[in-house]
Amino acid sequence: MKKFVSILLLLVMLLSLTACHGSKDERTFAIPEEFDTTKNYEISFWAKNDTNMTQVEIYKNAIAAFEDLYPNIKVNLRLYTDYGKIYNDVITNIATDTTPNVCITYPDHIATYLTGSDTVVPLDTLFSDEKYGLGGSEVRFDAPSQEEIIPQFLEECAFNGHYYAIPYMRSTEACYVNKTYVEKLGFTLPEQLTWDFVWEVSEAATAQDSEGNYLLNGQKVLIPFIYKSTDNMMIQMLAQRNAGYSTEAGEILLFNDTTDEILATVASHVDSGAFNTFKLAGYPANFLNAGQCIFAIDSTAGATWMGSDAPLVDIAEEKLVQFETAVMTIPQYDTENPRMISQGPSMCVFNKADPQEVLASWLFAQFMLTNEVQIAYSQTEGYAPVTSKAQNSAEYRDYLSRSGEDNELYYDVKIEATELLLDNTENTFVTPVFNGSASLRNAAGQLIENVNKAVRRNQTFDEAYVDELYDEVSALYRLDQISTTAGKSDFGPLPRASVALIVVLVLCWLGMGVYVGVSYLKKRKSNKNH
Repeated sequence: MKKFVSILLLLVMLLSLTACHGSKDERTFAIPEEFDTTKNYEISFWAKNDTNMTQVEIYKNAIAAFEDLYPNIKVNLRLYTDYGKIYNDVITNIATDTTPNVCITYPDHIATYLTGSDTVVPLDTLFSDEKYGLGGSEVRFDAPSQEEIIPQFLEECAFNGHYYAIPYMRSTEACYVNKTYVEKLGFTLPEQLTWDFVWEVSEAATAQDSEGNYLLNGQKVLIPFIYKSTDNMMIQMLAQRNAGYSTEAGEILLFNDTTDEILATVASHVDSGAFNTFKLAGYPANFLNAGQCIFAIDSTAGATWMGSDAPLVDIAEEKLVQFETAVMTIPQYDTENPRMISQGPSMCVFNKADPQEVLASWLFAQFMLTNEVQIAYSQTEGYAPVTSKAQNSAEYRDYLSRSGEDNELYYDVKIEATELLLDNTENTFVTPVFNGSASLRNAAGQLIENVNKAVRRNQTFDEAYVDELYDEVSALYRLDQISTTAGKSDFGPLPRASVALIVVLVLCWLGMGVYVGVSYLKKRKSNKNH
């Protein structure tokens, strides 16, 4: 027994060494006391643009300005046109330890990045570091302080008790309205849209003549109401009704009575021809600009595509229809308590073996918060800068004040969309972030998409269909697995060496317990014999 316990203790010590020093999963980051400017660093930056070359130039100019300040850091830009592709590539590269250094992404995605190993650097200590933190003494540019990042936007980057990202740009959703058509139908736009109003106008617009032409526009095509992001649609409708979606711990609450009601409403308006979605119909702006849509809901970041005079209009000139565009908040159930989603990209920094490389990456990420970058990028779309430093600057206030001066930089619809977000920052919300929250978001939109397709295929929409739909979507996105695992660990499964260590410790204690028990029984038996 003594030999058995000795062997177990030896195994514990060996596994402790392995778990603490031999596992890539245990990589940590400590801020260097000084940034080593005598060595050269090459870092990669994965970013997204909306096929907007102006945005690409802003990235390139920002990199050039940063490299002038830090000649020993070279930044390699890799561009994507879709956040989902960035996400998939990061997941693939985690396995080979070839993740980028800095990545534009979303907190939902970061939560998944964290499950395999110590991939993403927690930024709490970097924020407050006197030398290299936000606005630190050794930073070579005019960086904002932590207090100058809009609090609501910064909080979106916090989960599992840490900050894992910094916000880059923020947007929300807006309803771009053909006001001319609304008034032609005999309606007057209210100060704030309600769901009832939008549905009523949309239904009124479905009237056709005997030849199948819509009375409103005289065309064969009219989709009164188109929603681009159905995941946002479902999430915001549930939030406005104070209905369940998920908890911070990852409990799935999506399948509830309010969801049933929302899907039934969607089904009825799909059936009448009043509603469709981007995935089935096409890009809302194209229909809006062709006089084939009244209510087009899309991101404020898509404002430069919206309206008869849009600078990025994406249809042939002969198809354009002139109309007055109104930029409004999304429809509400309760206009006294508006709720709208906050969205937009953030930036995370990936952990590497060399702390100096990580520090170089952090300096670049921080540089993207400077006024020069924030203001320039926000002017390309209906984005809002994420710092009060930029928002309150004379340059930015001047930009907003010049709405309508031209249809390029000062395009009025774009600036109105930006001001909509600035005026409603307090009314925005975000959904809980956990491992699997990105899948839950996809599932929320899939419910609406499937109902849309089912009604168009003349499937029966009833309670049995909804029950089957819930089972199908839950299985597709593995929501049952999310519910049981999301809240169990801040960083996903333990490293295998740590698991082995725990097993051996348990065996060791059991062995010592058995040894003590056997010794006690022997002693007791010996005493009886004497």
